[in-house]
Amino acid sequence: MSFASLEFFIFLALVFQAYYLAPKKRWQNGLLVVSSYFFYGWWDHRFCFLMLASSLVDYFGGMGIAAARGPRVKYWILAGTLTVNLLLLGFFKYFNFFVDSLVVALVAVGIDWNTSTLSIILPVGISFYTFQTMSYTLDVYRGTAPVQRNLVDYLAFVSFFPQLVAGPIERASKLMPQFQQARTFSMPDAVEGCRWILWGLFKKAVLADNLAVLVNGPYAVPDQASAAALFLGTIGFAFQIYCDFSGYSDIAMGAGLLLGIRLSRNFRYPYFSRSMGEFWRRWHCSLSAWFRDYVYIPLGGSREGTGRTTRNLLVTFLLSGLWHGAAWKFVLWGGFHGACLCVANRRHRLGWERPAGETGTRPEHGLSAWVSVFGTFGLVCVGWILFRADTVGDAMTILLRIPGGVVDLAFYHELARLIREHAVVLGALAGFVVLEWVERWNPMPQVRGSTAVRWTVYTLLVWSVILFGTGRTSDFIYFQF
Repeated sequence: MSFASLEFFIFLALVFQAYYLAPKKRWQNGLLVVSSYFFYGWWDHRFCFLMLASSLVDYFGGMGIAAARGPRVKYWILAGTLTVNLLLLGFFKYFNFFVDSLVVALVAVGIDWNTSTLSIILPVGISFYTFQTMSYTLDVYRGTAPVQRNLVDYLAFVSFFPQLVAGPIERASKLMPQFQQARTFSMPDAVEGCRWILWGLFKKAVLADNLAVLVNGPYAVPDQASAAALFLGTIGFAFQIYCDFSGYSDIAMGAGLLLGIRLSRNFRYPYFSRSMGEFWRRWHCSLSAWFRDYVYIPLGGSREGTGRTTRNLLVTFLLSGLWHGAAWKFVLWGGFHGACLCVANRRHRLGWERPAGETGTRPEHGLSAWVSVFGTFGLVCVGWILFRADTVGDAMTILLRIPGGVVDLAFYHELARLIREHAVVLGALAGFVVLEWVERWNPMPQVRGSTAVRWTVYTLLVWSVILFGTGRTSDFIYFQF
């Protein structure tokens, strides 16, 4: 059930009505659990059993850790829960990838090993809810989050449908207290939630889905597409994935607010970052913070000298790349970002491990700041080529063809033609970038002025979704992770 579908909004309206008719907190949470499992089972009811199993492993693991009397017992309980979670994630997401990679490696050394891999369906959102349950058990073990004894409250925390399939990956210390008290209807929260939903739909339907047309053509045949088409397609994909994923996050935040639950913000204007470290504090913030807190810092972070920091960064980002998908292109993408951060760390203190504020700070102005912004965006786009290309070979083709085309005058004539051909969506994108620049230190785009002005803007956004949407429901990109 996609957030961009009519079925979802009918579902949300029904849940919203029943939710505030529920007399007590436990009924609200029970309704959320049932609704969330129905929402998740919309794709395939078998997924629900896997999510329940993963949830129960960490629920009882947390109870066991809280009841254990010695640190050694707590450690082994934690190790057991992490092992089960990682085995479930590894089997459903990476089994075929590792088997295929092993076969290729054996063939390379002259061993012909024929094997057939299983036809395993990747459960939607398994990477997100697995990391959320793992963080709960880790926090209980560390003593930074209390153990949850109410199973319904805990299941509501894991399965909360607005953020279930693509995040944000919430911490128990932030989200659980909201499920432990009754929620009453709040008109200001509902209004803010509706604004988030409308803005997210605009980014998804008007920008991301239309930019997909600009991207899919050249990336399908990179050896035949022009360098200009590949260049514009790469820029287009940078904003397609941003508008797609942040659009999902906006809708999730809005749906959560309608139900009295405030989720974390997952994006903070990442393309205005002046360094790769700042980019990762502003892009997919919940995942970046997860790897920082549960992988990078436990490995030693930046405390043990430059050499160890380089190792820690590379390990963290290689794992982050593998988290995104069972393919070597994602591993290379993670390695590329890790290498960029290693270079930045050698030049000056990285700063990636510093948590960003909710709204960030005002960027510096001046030529050097603009050079840093465009340079960082360029590096991010190089990484997006690895991420978006169908294969590593296609990515190498694109990385070679674009620089070769830039020195040719025909490149610019073709680029101008493509811009004219896609003028509507590129014009909308330009307006969106300007709006983000103006509003970059505010919590969200706010419409200021009289009631008439605000409702005119809201109406225009609604009609733009209706008129300029692609007319079909497309899954969000991060559903595949």
